[in-house]
Amino acid sequence: MVTLNQLVAVCLGYVVVLFAVAFLAERAALRGRGQWLLRSPLVYTLSLSIYCTGWTFYGAVGYAARSGLEYVTIYLGPSLVMIGWWWLLRRLVRIGRMQRVTSVADLISARYGKSNALAVLITLMAVIGVTPYIALQLQSVTLSLSIFAAGDPGTAPDSAQAALWIAAGLALFTVLFGTRNLNVNERHHGIVIAVAVEAVVKLVALLAVGAFVVWGVAGGVSETLARIDASPIGSWQTSGSRWSALIVLSAAAFVCLPRMFQVMVVENDDERHLQSASWAFPLYLMAMSLFVVPIAVVGLGTLPADANPDLYVLSVPLNEGQNGLATLAFLGGFSSATSMVIVATLALATMMSNHVVMPVWLALRQGGAQQSGDVREAVIRARRLSILLIIGLGYVYYRVSGGSEALAAIGLISFGGVAQFLPALLGGIFWRGATRWGALAGLLTGFGLWVFTMLLPSFGPGAVLSQGVFDAGLWGLGWLRPQAMFGIEGLDPVVHAVWWSLALNTLMFLTVSAFTFPHPLERLQGAQFVNVMEAQPGTRGLPRAAAGQAEDLMIMSQRILGALEAQRFFAQAATAQGRPGKLPDPTIDFVQSLERELAGAVGAATAHAMIGQIGGAQIVSVEDLLAVADESAQILEYSNRLEAQSRQLTETADELGEANQKLLKLSQQKDGFLSQISHELRTPMTSIRAFSEILRDTSDLSDEEQHHYASIIHTETIRLTRLLDDLLDLSVLENGQVSLTLQRADLHDVLDRAVMTATGGARQSIDVLRSPAQERVDVVTDTDRLAQVFINLISNAAKYCDARAPSLRISVEPGPHDVTVRFTDNGSGIPEDARALVFEKFARLAQGSGAGDGAGLGLAICREIMDRLGGAITHVPTDQGACFEVTLARSVQSAAQEMPA
Repeated sequence: MVTLNQLVAVCLGYVVVLFAVAFLAERAALRGRGQWLLRSPLVYTLSLSIYCTGWTFYGAVGYAARSGLEYVTIYLGPSLVMIGWWWLLRRLVRIGRMQRVTSVADLISARYGKSNALAVLITLMAVIGVTPYIALQLQSVTLSLSIFAAGDPGTAPDSAQAALWIAAGLALFTVLFGTRNLNVNERHHGIVIAVAVEAVVKLVALLAVGAFVVWGVAGGVSETLARIDASPIGSWQTSGSRWSALIVLSAAAFVCLPRMFQVMVVENDDERHLQSASWAFPLYLMAMSLFVVPIAVVGLGTLPADANPDLYVLSVPLNEGQNGLATLAFLGGFSSATSMVIVATLALATMMSNHVVMPVWLALRQGGAQQSGDVREAVIRARRLSILLIIGLGYVYYRVSGGSEALAAIGLISFGGVAQFLPALLGGIFWRGATRWGALAGLLTGFGLWVFTMLLPSFGPGAVLSQGVFDAGLWGLGWLRPQAMFGIEGLDPVVHAVWWSLALNTLMFLTVSAFTFPHPLERLQGAQFVNVMEAQPGTRGLPRAAAGQAEDLMIMSQRILGALEAQRFFAQAATAQGRPGKLPDPTIDFVQSLERELAGAVGAATAHAMIGQIGGAQIVSVEDLLAVADESAQILEYSNRLEAQSRQLTETADELGEANQKLLKLSQQKDGFLSQISHELRTPMTSIRAFSEILRDTSDLSDEEQHHYASIIHTETIRLTRLLDDLLDLSVLENGQVSLTLQRADLHDVLDRAVMTATGGARQSIDVLRSPAQERVDVVTDTDRLAQVFINLISNAAKYCDARAPSLRISVEPGPHDVTVRFTDNGSGIPEDARALVFEKFARLAQGSGAGDGAGLGLAICREIMDRLGGAITHVPTDQGACFEVTLARSVQSAAQEMPA
């Protein structure tokens, strides 16, 4: 028989091993070693085993002995979640990493506008729901100690004292390895590795006991099956409604339990680990449940009738004299209980410090986050005190309950309490219309019904609720009976409580959300949560009151993150902004990134409040937030299209503005043209009429006078003819009615003809500079029309060049298929605002000695001619002088191809 002292020595040795494993894991993580193990999917999967607590290790066998196969529901719920809903867990993990959440309360509060009131409510609900569960673990360890002490009456321990020492040891372990790093998102590698080791120990222990029972006691598989058929378990009848309720309850608890959220979301290093866990963890649960029924059947058949079925895992080996196996089984149960207490306490302590202690501390400290003092140390102390408080509450509950029957069902009761988080959690990550008020209404309704229909009745009539309340209802209202709400009787108490609490919780959540409107930050968070799988974490609007407060942000960050960590973060942000060696600009992007970093240490709600305190207020720009949060990815795409259309409309508006200015100038030119045409027509017509009347009415004119008057009439007639020819040319060219005569010609000859014609009658002499050797180029063109273009350009240069010694350089640049003729004068050039109009009809320059002469049709005619010849005429902006380029084809084929149809 193993003595109690020997068992205590084994436990101490086992605890020392766990301390060593956790310590080595922490050191390896700090040095960056052993990452293949610390961040492996195997360790992640094993860490999920904290779902299997002392209640599962010991109580599953007792559950089977009392209720048959109903214990399977506790394993089916999580298995169905991991196999069928791992994509939901993946969404939670990604949200957790994006928002840097530290607990289930932090995630839900972050979703609903980072509401600390919501986080406080969830924290209190979790503490109330889980603290009795911690007491259950203490009871499972003390009960297992009592089994060994039964064989050694002289050393029987005081159960309360044993529970106190166990609670103290668990608190010490959790404080040492759970509060070494303030930033929860840095991962607790020591605790996770210790939990993984304990997962292996309890699995090996339960499998060893099961194998011994099947092959060492029952005599093999066939004999074991025969015993099962002959036992009451073999004829046990299932209840469909109870099975469904328990499966839903266990599945909801698997997602919402603070300890499960801690290892599944907060401690997750890689969301791909969920793919491995989706099949590996159900296998682990199957292995844990494999020998539950055989152990229960053998225990019922071999142990006394008054033996506690919850302890068959220990009693059967001890009854068969297998002391070593019983010790191993004790270590398995001890591992199950301690791992649950450690992780659950860590998760609850994080929630309490972030959402209860720190907000109160900030409210009491004048100046809030800017007040002198080390916030980092305050947070760590708050977390450690919370750990001691939570384990202390569990111990007090254990002492007050005295190991009553209430603890036997506390597992399901705790599941029912934390399951109330599910509507707000699922609604928040899938429905953008969910609001904070809806979540609060649903949580308060569901939690109140859980307390009334499940928690308080578990103590029995007369303990908390009187027998009159059970019979007649609260305040004598029959529809408020805790186990027959609204007059519905005959339901199993668990089914009744689960149905009403979750149904009304969900109903209130949906109804209130539908009739309330979220504020901008809540809508922003809703869009980020719902679209988390489509949109990567981006920089969206945050409190802009922190702008210009870089120094205060730095001071606050140092007090929370520590000097070195804060300086590193700010240095990286400054470098990314192109400001190395300086403080970063507190842009919205930077403030959001800093808030996420602080959220890993003190929670999203508290970090949000601290950032708001720096700026003196929590201001959110509705325009900025709604641009991101008001619509989903489809609306965002629509917004992008609108933005592109807006840019196009802006560009079109600019073009229309330019066109309008151009039209205004053309209108002015047209008015000027009409005035000029009237003048050009009236002046010669007046001269012709006057001198013709003189010739007609005066008979004594000399021959010289007659010749003089006739010459004037002739000159004015030529002037009219030239004007009408220009108008006719332009009309013919624009209508495409011109007939061209293409022939091969020497460009030099065409230029000679144009220069002679243009300069012979020019009123202002201009020096024409040419390179005859370059001009010897054969071209295919209509020489008359091309000469008309050249004459117009040379005449314009002579007319408008305002240099003291006007000169015009004509240069020729032959190409393989075309030739360019460039006309460049040395005047002041064409003003920039007139360049766009030089080829327009009626356009005339108001400079040069010839300013105002002509009707402004010359360059317009030149452009039409070159278009018909398959060439081009363009104005080339230069630093000095006006420059025009004429491009024409060299060959017949090229000319034919370039001519417009």
